[in-house]
Amino acid sequence: MQSESSATELTAVSARIRNMLLTQEHATAAVRQLAQVAQELIPSAAGAGVSLIDDHAHRTSTGTTHRLVEAADVLQYDLGEGPCLSAWASGTPQCINDTTDDDRWPEWSAAVARSGIRSMLSVPLVFQDRCLGTLKIYATVGHAFTGHEERQLGLLAAAAATLLGTAQSADATQRLSAALQAGLEDRQVIDRATGMLMEQRATDAADAHAVLLTASRAQNRPMTQVARQILDRCPDPQS
Repeated sequence: MQSESSATELTAVSARIRNMLLTQEHATAAVRQLAQVAQELIPSAAGAGVSLIDDHAHRTSTGTTHRLVEAADVLQYDLGEGPCLSAWASGTPQCINDTTDDDRWPEWSAAVARSGIRSMLSVPLVFQDRCLGTLKIYATVGHAFTGHEERQLGLLAAAAATLLGTAQSADATQRLSAALQAGLEDRQVIDRATGMLMEQRATDAADAHAVLLTASRAQNRPMTQVARQILDRCPDPQS
């Protein structure tokens, strides 16, 4: 089943990161792995990345999972504007619901909209009151991210910031493990509900996921809650 496949993949990613935490002299490569985890844990994400930014707003390292993310990041640095730079400067999350009508960073938004990016979420990497960069996810559909996704990304960002600030600390390992476990549980619930909707509606995964996302927006509730409600109404006999 789809949920079993996702669980296997995410467990493997988790194991890779934990191993890197214990053996890697520098945490940068492990943080880049977190970008991959963010994309896999959040179903709406089409790509993710980690940007490390110095005190002069110059990029020092970037981990990306898709060429669209890399191009969008480079454009921010070239233009000197964009949600990641704002998240870094303000220390607060920045969310774009639709790049075609967002006027906070007009030149950047118009350019990435033409490339196919419609929404994004950027969360700062804060360690001991210092912002080290951002962790961000992108989507090719508008209004892809809610407060639930922001909380999920925030958990991963906290782990990444601790990694960068203290390298191989035990606290970083524990926080990462907790974030991965919470995200994995949510993803499994969504995958099970998606599979159930596929059977009930005789449709594909994309359409079933769209049903969940639409219901989440209409009810103003996290997608995980909507998925749990579907599973509670009609429990999966194989679960």
